[in-house]
Formats: sequence, structure tokens, C-alpha cells
Amino acid sequence: MKKKLKVQIWSDIMCPFCYIGKRRMEEALTLFEHKEFVEIEWKSFQLDAGFIPSSEDNIIEHLAEKYRKDEDWAQTMVDNMTQNAKTAGLDFHFEKAVLANSHNAHRLLHLAKKNHLANELKELLFKSYLTDGKDLNNLNTLNELGIAVGLDVEAVAKVLHSNIYSNEVKQDIQEANAIGVQGVPFFVFDNKYAISGAQPATAFLQTLEKVWQEGQFDSKVTLINTATDNSCDINGCD
Repeated sequence: MKKKLKVQIWSDIMCPFCYIGKRRMEEALTLFEHKEFVEIEWKSFQLDAGFIPSSEDNIIEHLAEKYRKDEDWAQTMVDNMTQNAKTAGLDFHFEKAVLANSHNAHRLLHLAKKNHLANELKELLFKSYLTDGKDLNNLNTLNELGIAVGLDVEAVAKVLHSNIYSNEVKQDIQEANAIGVQGVPFFVFDNKYAISGAQPATAFLQTLEKVWQEGQFDSKVTLINTATDNSCDINGCD
């Protein structure tokens, strides 16, 4: 049996580029000859861990205030992001977006990871926030999404009504800081190479092929492809 090629992905469900990056990685995998031997591991990252959501939040006003720009600038930013998403086959509806603190969603993702359902839940969380405009601050919403992907009802409730997996979320973020992650999405290929940002599918495919061909993996991460204009950092999305 061939060794698994692990790809660790740090991302936040509040990050639109993370959803775009997920799609481009998936596109690359469809073209990768050894895709059945690739293992994806989702890692937690919070763009704004201290964010306190309000029912009066408006994404255009929020962006304008955060970047100290006017609302026309913020609307243009959102429109450009929406068009970018279309190139990946995604349909963003920021006008419906409910700003959220993603900590509880990340805790639920750790439960999903334990049950080999992390990719399914990650997809549903992205879609719920960026396309469907669901309120991910609401524990009932998270409960429904967890059950929808096949998680145990009692296990979901136990996680959401406690602090279970909070330490795991923090550990993922600390690990990201330790290897120098400046923004997400951030992809690490078998602890050898890394790609920052929602790069074209060809960049992911080339890296998969390079790692597979070399066949020898070590613990040092070497950043081989980076960008500042297609990722989100703690200050937001450019």
C-alpha cells in the first residue's frame, strides 16, 4: 500500500478566498493521477478571534469601517470577490451574509474530523455562510449542519453546549503561527512544501506532482508559492 500524501489546510469559514482555494484544490485533485492516496486535513484558523457579532452588522458598513474607506469602496471589493468566486464555480451572496465569530464552527469541525466528516462539514459551513446567508453564530444552525453531514445528534449537542475542542482550535492556530502562516488559505504538503492563497489549480497540481515524485518527506516547510492579493489575514481580505 502506498503512503498517504497528507495536505493540511489552514482556513477560516469567514474567509471567501478559503472557499475559492478549496475548489481549486479539488480541481487539482481531479487531475492528479494519485488522488486516491491524498489525505486532506482541515486545520483551524480565525481571522478575527475576538469579533463580537451583532444583529445590526452589515458587511458593507463593516468593511468600510474596518478599512477606513467609504461604502462604495467596500461594495466594489465585495463585487470583485463575487466575480472571483464565479471563476471557481461558486455563487457568493454577501448581501445575505451574517457576520459571525467562527470559534464554535471550528470546534464542531474538530468533532467532524474525529468522525471523518470534516470535508463534508467544511463545505456545508462555507456554503451556509457565503452563499445561503445562514447565521453561524446560532447554535441551532450549527446543530442542524452537524446533523446534516451525519454527525451523532447527542455528540453535536455536547460539543456546542460546552467548550469541547476549544484547546484543539487554539493548538491549530498556534501551529500556524509557529510555521509562519500570515494569511489563509494556507496549504502544507506532507510537511515539505506550502502554498499560500487561493492559487490556480495548476499550482496545486504541480506541487502534488512534485511531492509525489520526490517521495521523501521531511518536517521542514518551504514556502514555494505565495500571494498577498488572494488570501485573508487577521486584518481582512485584500
